[in-house]
Amino acid sequence: MPHPAESRPLSAQPDADAQPSGLLGLQDVRGLAEALGVRPTKALGQNFVHDAGTVRRIVRSAGVREGETVLEVGPGLGSLTLALLEAGARVVAVEIDPLLARALPVTVADRAPAAAERLRVVTADALTIDGPQALGPLDGEAPPTRLVANLPYNVAVPVLLTLLGCLPSLESITVMVQAEVADRLAAPPGSRTYGVPSVKAAWYAAARRTITIGRTVFWPVPNVDSALVELTRREPPATGASREEVFAVINAAFAQRRKTLRKALAPLAGSAQAAELALRAAGIDPARRGETLDVADFAAVAERLSAASSGNRPRQEVQ
Repeated sequence: MPHPAESRPLSAQPDADAQPSGLLGLQDVRGLAEALGVRPTKALGQNFVHDAGTVRRIVRSAGVREGETVLEVGPGLGSLTLALLEAGARVVAVEIDPLLARALPVTVADRAPAAAERLRVVTADALTIDGPQALGPLDGEAPPTRLVANLPYNVAVPVLLTLLGCLPSLESITVMVQAEVADRLAAPPGSRTYGVPSVKAAWYAAARRTITIGRTVFWPVPNVDSALVELTRREPPATGASREEVFAVINAAFAQRRKTLRKALAPLAGSAQAAELALRAAGIDPARRGETLDVADFAAVAERLSAASSGNRPRQEVQ
């Protein structure tokens, strides 16, 4: 027996909540979920957007241009997907749930048939993407230059860092995340929310928090508000250390925030004395704490530690 998503359109009956131009409203979202037998789960971070104004606002904020290829992670029932297609983009949608991945092209064909050929769905866990080849054959399609997504709360930071690391074609990122996560990603050194996500994101891009989004535009309604974070790709700091070495220093520095850098980096350096020597060589007071350093500072410390561990011999760069 064919799957319901493959045998008939999954659109809710028209009602007062229906949205123009094929976008999804609350009753549409609930109707699609019911037709598919989908019960949103916390494990997958499933909170579906049902407000047309919100998804259009996200697309406008992202600066999506007609004809460009946009990567979307976690399209769910297709609310944001339809808005991206409405703007004229080609969409590569990565969906971990096979049921939702099968249903999405059917929903788009039903509600925006003229745009259906501009959608390609990849059934995969975004955390397993390790390069452009993981998105499948391009077949003449340009690689995605933008990431626009409503990221699941529980994996937002690791997904974002994974994609920034393995998809160099991404120049611009606009993602909706939990408001607290947005604050952390965009936090400057010395602020209360500055931490590992802030520094690692800064390795790849300049980040800023933009629009706050209330919880009522989601079904089911989450317990927290959301916000948009916009990241613009830039070159990482100039350093002789690899990204892995820099990130190891970042992890160690924030493992125990109350410790001075001299103590926090001691296990990584081999001793507190070695950590102090590396810090001073990088021009950083060993009595400082990790939350006062920016990404360039961490890169400088990592380079000094790397040079010390290799006996000051030139080291082959690790990609």
